[in-house]
Amino acid sequence: MSTNQHDAKVNEMILSGQAMAAFEEFYADGVVMQENDDEPCVGKDANRKREEQFFGSVEAFHGAELQASAVSGDTAFSQWSWDLTFKGAGRVQMNQVAVRTWKDGKVVKERFYYGTGH
Repeated sequence: MSTNQHDAKVNEMILSGQAMAAFEEFYADGVVMQENDDEPCVGKDANRKREEQFFGSVEAFHGAELQASAVSGDTAFSQWSWDLTFKGAGRVQMNQVAVRTWKDGKVVKERFYYGTGH
């Protein structure tokens, strides 16, 4: 599979509620993930825990939309809109861009850029 095909599969899995399955299948053991300007989180185990904490903080999922995506070489870009209710924090509409770096069919780096509101 090409980077384009791999990335499309990950996005498809996220949209169908299989984000953690996509993580297990397509993310490298040494993956580095970063939220905006926060410190990067290094390693699949640490990032699995971080992802599980995020999904555990969601009280209700109201919808998501993949607005655009593109691949250039081993780098993929996807633009998302999310509508979520977080436990104790209320409903949030969030816009996000995810930038993934692929190597040998695995995501080795992913950085999320986002804000809230419209």
